[in-house]
Amino acid sequence: MAMRRIEIDDEVYALLQRHARPFVDRENDVLRRLLQLDAGADTVTAGARGAGDLADLVKAGLLKPGDELEHVQTRKRLTHRAVVTADGKIRLPDGSTFAKPSPALKACVGHDINGWGQWTHVRSRRTLQALREGLRGR
Repeated sequence: MAMRRIEIDDEVYALLQRHARPFVDRENDVLRRLLQLDAGADTVTAGARGAGDLADLVKAGLLKPGDELEHVQTRKRLTHRAVVTADGKIRLPDGSTFAKPSPALKACVGHDINGWGQWTHVRSRRTLQALREGLRGR
């Protein structure tokens, strides 16, 4: 596979460092994981969907209908909240629902953001990404 060099700013580099597994991941590994480019390794027999769709997390009991999700924007001193629905969607306080975490969080913060990594499941204090990885490990 050909390797290309890119330049990234300090904020993007800091994000990559936060998502890296120490002494294991290189920047490319983190980007591949965040962009889900290794999806073949992440899929299980869950119908046409990959493991870890919210509905799969509800079916597995890792999320329960009514569970709260939150995202804290520390610098802006804002906390965004949402609720998991029985059919595995995310309902925002305004009543809108989303099948995927990232569009739901984008509706809150106003820009593209990784909802899997940034929504925290209040009851377990784990990110949706950590819950999804737990499902894959089963």
